[in-house]
Amino acid sequence: MDFKEEFIELMVRSGVLKFGNFITKSGRQTPFFINTGNYISGKQLSLLGNYYAEAIYKNFGDNWDVLFGPAYKGITLSALACSKFYELYGIEKKYCFNRKEVKDHGEGGSLVGYIPQDDDRIIIVEDVITAGTSVRESVELLAKVSKAKVIGLVVSVDRKEKGEMGKSAIQEVSEKFSLKAVSIVDIDEIVSYLYNNKIEGKQFIDEETKKRIDEYRKMYGV
Repeated sequence: MDFKEEFIELMVRSGVLKFGNFITKSGRQTPFFINTGNYISGKQLSLLGNYYAEAIYKNFGDNWDVLFGPAYKGITLSALACSKFYELYGIEKKYCFNRKEVKDHGEGGSLVGYIPQDDDRIIIVEDVITAGTSVRESVELLAKVSKAKVIGLVVSVDRKEKGEMGKSAIQEVSEKFSLKAVSIVDIDEIVSYLYNNKIEGKQFIDEETKKRIDEYRKMYGV
């Protein structure tokens, strides 16, 4: 079993990747949904951190300074990835995340953790990308803090859906903000591995589910 297949199995075993009827943040009705909030054990989180850290190292090496996690799910993901990056590669980096509401007492501000400086190179760590809304908000927020450059985006799953301009959301944010956007896996790899393949005796993508995914992707996919 390769790296991507292991990660797909982790998602379905943890109840993070589900199939049914859901509404995405962008308002689309989708037959599949990824909720990283369903990772609930130390083992699951440790494995998840490993996958993110490996994806970061594979695509960026150590040519970056800060991991930024958009609230709320990105908070856990950025902390895990930063910790595991040090554990796996012995390279110490910094991380930060934002508050949903700006703190008006104490030290104030909208960021928690390390405050990016002008020459820093930042990688945004997210769970999934659908329409790219969260990424755009993160870039705008970070631009108000310093002249640090957002150089990358790492997500667990690329749903490979149309963004605002007809290209995939991951392509659009990559081009618009001149950053490298990567995912651990994408929806094509998920369908390819799970279609008619049972995990612990359970079939997650049967003929009917695949048909619904195909129809959804004809409408929103790229």
